This record gives sequence, C-alpha cells and structure tokens, in this order.
Amino acid sequence: MGTRRVADILKNAQPDEKVTIKGWVRTKRELKGFSFVEVNDGSSLANLQVVLDSQIPEYENLLKKINTGASVEVTGVVVASQGKGQRIELKANTLTVYGEADAETYPLQKKRHSFEFLRTISHLRARTNTIGSVFRVRNACATAIHKFFQDKGFLWIHSPIITASDCEGAGELFSVTSLDFKNIPKTETGEIDYSQDFFGKPAYLTVSGQLQAEVMAMAFQNVYTFGPTFRAENSNTSRHLAEFWMVEPEMAFCDLEGDRNLAEEFLKYIFKYVLDNCPEDMEFFNKWIDKSILATADNIINNEFARITYTEAISLLEKAKKKFEFPVEWGIDLQSEHERYLAEDLFKKPVIVTNYPKEIKAFYMRLDDGGKTVAAMDVLAPKIGEIIGGSQREERLDVLEKRIQESGIEVDSLWWYLDLRRYGTVPHAGFGLGFERLVQFMTGMTNIRDVVPFPRTPLNAEF
Repeated sequence: MGTRRVADILKNAQPDEKVTIKGWVRTKRELKGFSFVEVNDGSSLANLQVVLDSQIPEYENLLKKINTGASVEVTGVVVASQGKGQRIELKANTLTVYGEADAETYPLQKKRHSFEFLRTISHLRARTNTIGSVFRVRNACATAIHKFFQDKGFLWIHSPIITASDCEGAGELFSVTSLDFKNIPKTETGEIDYSQDFFGKPAYLTVSGQLQAEVMAMAFQNVYTFGPTFRAENSNTSRHLAEFWMVEPEMAFCDLEGDRNLAEEFLKYIFKYVLDNCPEDMEFFNKWIDKSILATADNIINNEFARITYTEAISLLEKAKKKFEFPVEWGIDLQSEHERYLAEDLFKKPVIVTNYPKEIKAFYMRLDDGGKTVAAMDVLAPKIGEIIGGSQREERLDVLEKRIQESGIEVDSLWWYLDLRRYGTVPHAGFGLGFERLVQFMTGMTNIRDVVPFPRTPLNAEF
C-alpha cells in the first residue's frame, strides 16, 4: 500500500479502505480521549481530517509534537465522517512525526495573514490556502498552454536568456558581464572595453524570445517560446516584475487575422482548462478574493471577442462620458484606464484592437498600406487591460531596413534577422502573453507578486 495524495482520497476513497498519507498539520483540536488533526499535502485546497484516539501508541507524547506546521505520516482506515463539511475522514492506526514546528515561533498560525506579511515569508507562504490555490492554478495554466500548442503541432523552442539584441528597443535591460567591477578595462576614449568581456560585446538578459522564435518559425512554421524574461524597469507597482515568464507563439504563413483568431482561441482554451481542472481553487477565489472571477471566466469562454481598429477605439473613447486622467487623441498609446473602459464599460467582454499608429509600436510590425499604422493587435480584458500583444511581422526587406533605421537601432546588429527576409521570406505573425498577468487575471489576485513563488522587484531579490 503506497502513499496516496489527499486530493485523491477526498475524491475517491471509500469507507474501510486502508491508506497512508504524508503532509503538514494545519490544525489540531484536542477533546477528551481523542483529537482531530487536519492534514494538508498541497494536492488540494481541502484538508483531510485525521482522528487520533488515545489507544494510539505514545498518544500524549505525539500530541505535544503535532502543532501547526509539523510534518507527519499517518496510516489508518477511511471512515464515513460524522461531522459536517466532509464526506470521509481517516481514523489513524499509526502516526509518525518527521519534523516538529515550534508553536511559539511558527509564523503561520491559524489566523488570517495579510499578503504583505506573507511576502516576507515566501519560503513558507505556499502552505496557506490562498497561495496554495494560486500555485495549483498557475500549474494548470502552464499545462494548458503546452497542451494547447502541442495539440496544434507547434514546436516548443527554448530561446536564449542571454542576448545581445534588445527586441523591443526598450532600453530597460539587465547587463550580463564577467568584468571585474574593481578594475573595469577602458578603451583609449575612456569607454568600457567590451572586447575583454565574456562575449566580446555588451550582453543582456532577454526581454523577449520573439526574434529567435521568428528564426525557428522560418523552418518549422508554427513554434512557441515559454520561458523567463527580464525588465530592469524601476516600477514598484502591483503589475510589474523584474523577472517574469512569457508565452510567445510565432506562425509562418500567417497574417493579422490568423494571429488574432489564435489569440482568442488560446485564451478561451486556457480558461476552460483551468475551470475544468481546478474547480475547487477557482471557487475559493470567487468566494474570498473577487466575487466576479467565475463570471469573468464564463464571459471569456462563451463570448466572441469584440474587434475594433485603434482608430475606432479612439473615436469611442472621445465620445465617452467618462473623464479620463490621460487625454484621448489619435496617436496616443492607450493607457490602462482607456483599455479597461473599452473592455469593462463599453463592450463588457474582451476586445481585440488592431492597426495602431506606427510611432507607438515596435520596428518589426508590418507597415499597413498608407504608412500611418502597423498590423498590430492587443487583446484587452476586463479588470486588467492589455493581456496579449501581437502583430503581423514585417516580411519585406526594404521596408524592414527603413523601419530599423527610423527606430535608431543599428542595422548591422540585426543582420541575421534581415537574412530571414533575404532567404525565403513569408508573411508571419505572433503574439506575447505575460504569464503572471494571466494568472493574476484568472485568480483575481490584486498584486502580481502573489502569483509568482519568489518575486523579483526593485530592491528585492530575497529567497
């Protein structure tokens, strides 16, 4: 008889079955001659109630050891529960304590803790109900992403974490160097001599795997990256991390229409998968975090997304009776308040906005006829604003070279990217999704630092 997970026992075990569980004590309630101990092993939100009676060897001694946080192994018989709230419980025959937890100093006592406090103990916070549910949902999200693309025949590619090119031209990059800071080599003109650095040139942590995904799409047609990306943006907000994960599909022989269709299908699939596989956790978020979580998910799964151009979006915003903090005019980069107004107040469902002004979008986006806009698309969701950003890429060599020059990027540094347009170029498109933003949106968690195990933010690289 092997160890079984609590989730499996709660769902499938029948009275008179003999089972063994291993986990951590959440609560202990002592009565005359017996005790109730709630044990959780991370597999489910619910605990398994274990009944200990005084016939168990070393009963009094064991009770002193099994405080909240202690780790235990219990073997016993499943019985129908007499109490409310659970179908079955476990009547213990033996209990072994692996590790005790001091009742005076263990930080997670049986009470509600603020998320701010829990961030200071990220090494223990996964043992709480909310954070436990977050990471089960995060896991289901990641599984769904891989399943969605793999079932469609996409190839998962691993884009480099260290790069010499800045995909977005954002400039907010972490440098990677092996130079000795106490003795930095300089050129004759006093600049840092990168020829003596590890890569012989400036190198950075990647902000996106998109350019490399384009390379691979030119050989495999449909590919996706799913990995860590980095921004050295000094933003202490509830929406920004310095290290986060990105999902970036790239499709050869695909245009803007195909791109936005895939983005819509993708979001619907992920939400449905998580609802089907984490119903208990999603109901928990709906009850305790945000009472509209299940309705929002249903809205995404069962509605066709609205589709408008940027120019139409500006027109709708100009007609809005709402007073915006940031003034609206053609040419502005839409702010979160504008995006949320469109998705929440106006359409009351996700909105895909396309064809943005070229000045506010990246150099690689395909120039539309007329030369004022590019074939970009953003998916705007209620409560969060932009959740997906993508575009059809510029496949014409001459147009791309001109766009790179206009962006102030050195053309020679992207020689390999331009080669893709010299040798067998095709129309292609893709998008990017910030994974943590998706998990945040799905769970209703107000701070992005609470949907990643160990948040990396300005002045914080703890744990």
